[in-house]
Amino acid sequence: MTGELPPQPPPPPYRPPAAPAPRPQRSSAWRWGCGFAIAGILLALMLGLFILLLMAMGISGDLEELAAGGGRIALIRIDGMIVAGQSGFSMFGGAATGSDDVVHQIEAAVADDNVKGILLRINSPGGSAAGSQEIYQAVRDAREARGGSFVVVASMADVAASGGYYLAAPADAIVADKATVTGSIGAIAMHEDMSGLFEKIGIKPEVIKSGKLKDMLNPMAPMSDEARQVVETLVEQVHEQFVQAVADGRENLDLEAVRTLADGRIYTGQQALENGLVDEIGGFRQGLDKAGELAGIGPNPRIKEYGEPSLLRYLFSSSSIARRRVAVQPQVTATGGILYDELAARLVGQATRSIAPLVPSGMNRHRSPAGEM
Repeated sequence: MTGELPPQPPPPPYRPPAAPAPRPQRSSAWRWGCGFAIAGILLALMLGLFILLLMAMGISGDLEELAAGGGRIALIRIDGMIVAGQSGFSMFGGAATGSDDVVHQIEAAVADDNVKGILLRINSPGGSAAGSQEIYQAVRDAREARGGSFVVVASMADVAASGGYYLAAPADAIVADKATVTGSIGAIAMHEDMSGLFEKIGIKPEVIKSGKLKDMLNPMAPMSDEARQVVETLVEQVHEQFVQAVADGRENLDLEAVRTLADGRIYTGQQALENGLVDEIGGFRQGLDKAGELAGIGPNPRIKEYGEPSLLRYLFSSSSIARRRVAVQPQVTATGGILYDELAARLVGQATRSIAPLVPSGMNRHRSPAGEM
């Protein structure tokens, strides 16, 4: 037929599109790896920010040093038991100030040209005789530094007795509160005879020794007359060292005057002032002003504190062993020898219980090696 279109071929059959190939499943190890990587990156960023913050704080401190015009007073704290060696904490609770650390802090303060003097803030009933003597000598050396222009002022808190007073004696000035417990200049050795107790409970100790006096303070046997004579001689010698050190440090007291005061008793701050053992009545602020005055800076000087606890120490130290917790003088151990006024520490403990304003109730009793003041 003319004008007709040719027939169209039939449409192809419908075929649905092919499904996409499944994605390969990642293993759990891969996911853990990504998680650790992200955590590591975040930790690195936080550490970097922390380092930058510390650097900024250091720069800020340097700027403050410049603003202060090179006039600062170093603050060094003597808290709790005094021990020979490094600072730490007693296993029975309470802070322990090590002579090595304090001597290092004193030397660092003297070496810093921006520091013109030291304020020793003492809150200690004493401790190691050797440790107290080391700090005492460092204080004397500091006073002689820079041609004698470097000053050291001792500020007494609740307790600065026995070894705590020993190391304060050579300071240019000593400032104490009226209720401060101080003094306790003396020496004592204790022997606890528990032989009767051992006999009652059926224990018969046997001691093998290299010399007849090796166990002269053995609590399992009575002290012999010979051993008692040896200990008495040592006590007198150590006591005389204490008296001489105070007389050398306190220019207003001669040797006989100190010997009169050094019968082992404790004094309040007011009594110590009346007897010439301290120079002024006042607290921390008065001690700081005194240091600024003697150093030629003036009142209310800027402070540079040494021996502050590190960040890790803040993080991992519990509140029960806080840095400024006061520790009471320990008892002598069986192997002990001479200690500076352990008896006075017991009196301090009695004063704590009977005269509340004198000493905080947090003071505690614990043991440590002998040779204490």
